[in-house]
Amino acid sequence: MSAVSNRPPLTLRMHAADNVAIVANDGGLPEGSLLPAGIPGAGLVLLEKVPQGHKVALQDIAEGAVVRRYNVPIGYAARAIPAGAWVHERLLRMPEARALEGLPMATVKPPAAEPLTGYTFEGYRNADGSVGTRNILAITTTVQCVAGVVAQAVARIKAELLPLYPNVDDVVGLEHGYGCGVAIDAPDAVIPIRTLRNISLNPNFGGELMVVSLGCEKLQPARLLPPGSFPITDGRDTDAGPETICLQDEAHVGFMSMLDDIVRSSRPHLERLNARRRETVPASELVVGVQCGGSDAFSGVTANPAVGFCADLLVRAGATIMFSENTEVRDAVEQLTSRAATPEVAEAIVRELGWYDRYLDRGRVDRSANTTPGNKAGGLANIAEKAMGSIVKSGSAAISHVLAPGDKLRRDQRGLVYAATPASDFICGTLQLAAGMNLHIFTTGRGTPYGLAECPVVKVATRSELARRWHDLMDVNAGRIADGEASIEETGWEMFRLLLDVASGRRKTWAEHWKLHNSLVLFNPAPVT
Repeated sequence: MSAVSNRPPLTLRMHAADNVAIVANDGGLPEGSLLPAGIPGAGLVLLEKVPQGHKVALQDIAEGAVVRRYNVPIGYAARAIPAGAWVHERLLRMPEARALEGLPMATVKPPAAEPLTGYTFEGYRNADGSVGTRNILAITTTVQCVAGVVAQAVARIKAELLPLYPNVDDVVGLEHGYGCGVAIDAPDAVIPIRTLRNISLNPNFGGELMVVSLGCEKLQPARLLPPGSFPITDGRDTDAGPETICLQDEAHVGFMSMLDDIVRSSRPHLERLNARRRETVPASELVVGVQCGGSDAFSGVTANPAVGFCADLLVRAGATIMFSENTEVRDAVEQLTSRAATPEVAEAIVRELGWYDRYLDRGRVDRSANTTPGNKAGGLANIAEKAMGSIVKSGSAAISHVLAPGDKLRRDQRGLVYAATPASDFICGTLQLAAGMNLHIFTTGRGTPYGLAECPVVKVATRSELARRWHDLMDVNAGRIADGEASIEETGWEMFRLLLDVASGRRKTWAEHWKLHNSLVLFNPAPVT
C-alpha cells in the first residue's frame, strides 16, 4: 500500500481536446502538488487537494465555458475555474439532453471483425436450444404473499434433498414484490408479468417449471404462464399449464402440509435436472449481460473499456451480449443510433428511450436523478459524465437488436443487443435475466456485494485499491490498467477466458462462493391500487 501511495502524481485524460484530467493516485493529491512532465497538466501546481478520481482543470476555464471530458461537454462552468483547481459537481451546470429528433440513424458501419473460432465451454443444453451455465431448480412465485413459505421450503429442499442430487447446483425461490394490489390490467402491467414469465424460462433452469401460488392473487398462474406458452419437459400434455402448488387448496391443513407439498413436488424436477450433464458447446451459446453499479470516474477509464473489449471478443465468437441502463446511455444516444445495424434498430432505440423519457416526466424527474452520492464522491459530476463512461461497456460492434423491458431474446437474436432497462442494479439484472442472460459481468468503482442466485456474476473492480481491500469479493482487477500493469486488451482477454471457465463450472465467482444474492426487483410502471 505504501509503495502505491508514494507514487509520483499521475493524471489521466481521455482525449487530447479535454480541458480536465482525473487524479489517479490512491488518496488523491494534496494542495501544492506539482504535476510532473509526461502527464496531462505537466507543470501545473494544484491549488487545492483533489481526491482520487476527481477532475483537475488543465487550463483556465471561463464562467459559462464548456468543461470537456471524453471530448464531449460534461457541463458548463458555473464560475471561472483556474488551472490547477478541483473541478467538482458544484462547479458545473449540466448540459441539456440531446433531442431524440434528427439523430444519425445507422450511419456508422464498424469494419467486419475476424470471427473468433475454437472457443468453447461446458454447458447444459436445453430442449428449446438454449444453453445454461448452471443447473438450478427455480420455484416461481405468483405473488409476494407466498415468499415466506417458499423460503422455508427451499431451505428444507436444500437440507434434505439437494445432497441426493449432486448434479443440481442450487434451488432458488423466485421471490418478488408483485402479484396483487396492483392494476393488473393496466397497459404497462404487461412489463412485470412478462418479466417474471421469462425469468421462469431462463436457460439456467433447464426448462423445469414449478409454481407456488396463494390462490386469490390477481396474477393467476394461468395468466403468468398460459398453457402452450412454454415447452413441456416432464411428459405432460402440451396444453397443460405449469405444475402449481396452491397454498389455499383445501388439501392443505396447516403450515407443515404446505411445506411438505412443495418439498414433495420438487423431487421429480430435481431428478430430471440431476440426469443432465455438461457438454462441450461453442462460445456462441453465451448470453452475457453487462452492467455497472457503484460507479466512479475510473469506470470509464479501466473496467468498462476492458468489458467493451471483451464484448467485442464475444460478438466475434458469435455470442450475445446485452448492455442496458436507459439513463446511462441517454446522453450518448447519437452513439447508439449511429451504430445501429439498420435504421429499424435505430428507430427502436429512439422508441425505447423516448418511452423512458416520458416515464420519468410522469414522475416529475429527469435523468439527473440517476447519479448517486457515491458516484459523485468517486468523481462523477453528473449523469452526462457518467454516461460517457458507462456506454463503453458496449464495445464497438454494431447494435443488432433492441429489447423492450421484460422481453426475451429469440434464438436468432445474437450479437450486441440493447436491452432497454432502468439503471437500477437490481431491476436491470432482473430484466437481463428475463432476456435470457446465462452469465453476468458487473463493474464497480465504489464497491458493491451485488450478486444473483439465478446466474453467476463476475465482478470487476475499477481501482486496485478497491481490489486489494475487497480481495475476496472482486473477480477481476481492472485497476491494473491505470497502474500501468496491464492493458485494456489484456484485461479484456482475461475476462473472456474467465467467463468461459465460470460458464463451464470450473470456477466459481466470489458472489457464488459467499452466496451473495440480491432479490429480484420487477419493473412495474403501472399503478398500485
